[in-house]
Amino acid sequence: MTSVVIFYIFAAVLLLASLATITAKNPVHAALYLMLSFFSGAMLWMLMKAEFLAVSLVLVYVGAVMVLFLFVVMMLDINFEELRKGFWKHVPLAVIVAAIMVVEMIMILTHKAADLPGAHMPEPAAGYNNARVLGNLIYTQYFLPFQLAAALLLVGMITAIALTLRKRKNTKYQNPAQQIAVKRDDRVRIVKMNAEARPAAGEAAADEQQPNA
Repeated sequence: MTSVVIFYIFAAVLLLASLATITAKNPVHAALYLMLSFFSGAMLWMLMKAEFLAVSLVLVYVGAVMVLFLFVVMMLDINFEELRKGFWKHVPLAVIVAAIMVVEMIMILTHKAADLPGAHMPEPAAGYNNARVLGNLIYTQYFLPFQLAAALLLVGMITAIALTLRKRKNTKYQNPAQQIAVKRDDRVRIVKMNAEARPAAGEAAADEQQPNA
């Protein structure tokens, strides 16, 4: 009974955070709500005894992807007012799609197949470790897809960083190659000047006090 109450609490938080993500006007607030939804989803994975997936969701998405997303949002100069102009014209289609999804979920949850004994999650055996089993599968049977997914994430990170490296106006840049290739004569120039005798401070004050002829 306790697990059911915890499930409904985290499910409600997940739904509210997802709704706030798409309705928030500030993109930074939307990213924070998305982090909350990811964390709530990780807690649901914990209830399903999928500890490795829950920890991966928190570390990868909350700890890395969302931080990178916040970095890109704050660094890019995006005109969000211009992007929001065409929002309301897509609302009817979005409502239709959302209604279809809700009807499908209700049909699945209320179907008689949901009450079958085989539909419930079986209890794991004593000493079972899903992280060990998942690791054996990843590094043996699914090693190539795992490496391809890692390469795809790396390309996404490099692309996000490259988007912030565009040239901006009124910004000074340094060329390290030119700084290294500079010579001594380019930095210091010795100028010879004729020596001039300047009066001392006392003599200059006395000259100023003398009346003009």
